[in-house]
Amino acid sequence: MTTSVIVPETAESLAGLFRERVRANPTKIAYRQYDHARGDWVRCTWADMAAEVGRWQFALRREGLEPGDRVAMMLRNCREWVTFDLAALGLGLITIPLYTDDRADNIAYILEQAGVKLLLVEGKIQWRRLAPARDRMPTVKSIISLHSIEDEDLPGDPRLKMAPDWLFGLDGELITRSVEPDALATIVYTSGTTGRPKGVMLSHRNILFNAHAASQCGPLNQDDVFLSFLPLSHTLERTAGCYLPMMIGAEVAFARSIPQLGEDLTVVRPTVLISVPRIYESVYAKIQAGLKQKSALARALFRLTVDTGWARFEHAQGRAGWSPRLLLWPLLDRLVARKVRARLGGRMQYAVCGGAPLPPPIARFFTGLGLPVYHGYGLTESSPVVSANRPADNLPASIGRPLPGVDVRVGPKDELLTRSPSVMLGYWQDEEATKATIDDDGWLRTGDKARFDEEGHIFITGRIKDIIVLGNGEKLPPADMEMAIQLDSLFEQVMIVGEGRPFLSALVVLNPEAWREFAAQLDVNPASGEDLRSRFVERSLLARVNRQLHDFPGFARIRRLIPLREPWTVDHGLLTPTLKMKRERIADSFRDEVDAAYADYADI
Repeated sequence: MTTSVIVPETAESLAGLFRERVRANPTKIAYRQYDHARGDWVRCTWADMAAEVGRWQFALRREGLEPGDRVAMMLRNCREWVTFDLAALGLGLITIPLYTDDRADNIAYILEQAGVKLLLVEGKIQWRRLAPARDRMPTVKSIISLHSIEDEDLPGDPRLKMAPDWLFGLDGELITRSVEPDALATIVYTSGTTGRPKGVMLSHRNILFNAHAASQCGPLNQDDVFLSFLPLSHTLERTAGCYLPMMIGAEVAFARSIPQLGEDLTVVRPTVLISVPRIYESVYAKIQAGLKQKSALARALFRLTVDTGWARFEHAQGRAGWSPRLLLWPLLDRLVARKVRARLGGRMQYAVCGGAPLPPPIARFFTGLGLPVYHGYGLTESSPVVSANRPADNLPASIGRPLPGVDVRVGPKDELLTRSPSVMLGYWQDEEATKATIDDDGWLRTGDKARFDEEGHIFITGRIKDIIVLGNGEKLPPADMEMAIQLDSLFEQVMIVGEGRPFLSALVVLNPEAWREFAAQLDVNPASGEDLRSRFVERSLLARVNRQLHDFPGFARIRRLIPLREPWTVDHGLLTPTLKMKRERIADSFRDEVDAAYADYADI
């Protein structure tokens, strides 16, 4: 069986890409998914997918939906997510992916702002999550639940239908309506500089171009197996983990969950992994914890392996000369490195990291063990990949070179600008924000400061605006959140932290009078440092903090709090003469407290 790459010009649309893949390789395995009822992994071919997509299209047409109508999906990664997406796109509908763990009020805002007519949810958990906001989804006419909901405690809703009943007895041919490549395909909501998310409008051409350009950055082909676990509502996963494999004819396996990821890696044995730093950090932390239980000799052997592997990598990249110690690599690989790679399935060839910077020690760690991690850069507004490192040109400290056909340059204030067919159409119903982000010549402002080296590698050096990028790639504007928190008079000064971390924390200076009153309500001593640092007080303060963040995206939640009584002042060097916070100075002053807050958080 031969599989060729389907280029954007042939596909014309995302649904056209699927049609062409079905036509070219109907019997090839497309997806693999764990069937809990059978207790085993189940595969399906492209022909199987086409039949299922046609069936879903029949059901969607019965809903009276017209081309251009918006539909949304709130599912974990699974075959049905892709089925619904392709079925809707084939009918000329516009799909809107939602995060399964987002807050109800945020989901309601997106559904109403986008005028969504039909919503697909996974089951009981999502249905319950939506309960507080179901009466604030006026445009939604139908809600389809993938799995049956049978719970007397759940209030009824005439719009709710069970997918097994909704699809029962249906059988339809695959429909691929003709649409212009520049037609709107999807609206992806992302946080901006205000509390409410903005809808990024991406066309068929945007995504097709980006997937094809990204496919040229590595030795990817029809024999690859992708393990999909980064949410498909994340544009990196959707473009590079869904449409790109479809373009090259590769197989995609859907991971069961993050807790089961380790087992899934060894069972699926993927060749490609697309992730954000947090996953690599988690594997790194587990291995380091295990090393502490080993003998001094074993730890020394491990360090020697990583150091030798890194030297081997640098030599292969042409950045270092040959050394006699490289002769040790075959032995060290067999004794140490190969065993670690086996925990990732043993076949991993292409590990991609995007969404946020990967700490250099972790990049060096995996590379030294014979698994180079390819760091890239992008944003939802560019569909999303702008640049990436390549196997023959991998400089881990950089974000690589631009993708083929992607232009980049440094603008005013050293801001990284990008222009390509990947740049979004604009923000949904927000012309002002669109004009502020894309200039008249089509250059997209990324908000990141950058520099280039002589070989053209891009290095991110900072941000134009204060934006926190979490370890999972989510971006949040701390100033807006801090202002919202300070609307509660209990909090006199607030600084949110979390750059590269798994979640947000906050340093808060309490108003003395308001703290005495609140302490009395909690029955604690307001002058006691021990009481102030207790988990009971922290949880009580967190409840008030997160109440103030009600209008922000669901992931904008503070999980740890460091309460303080002494205010930050100009005299202490923590404020400017105009009373603006010196973020770096404050972070340095309370680094130990912040590190401790993350170190002992039970849910990491």
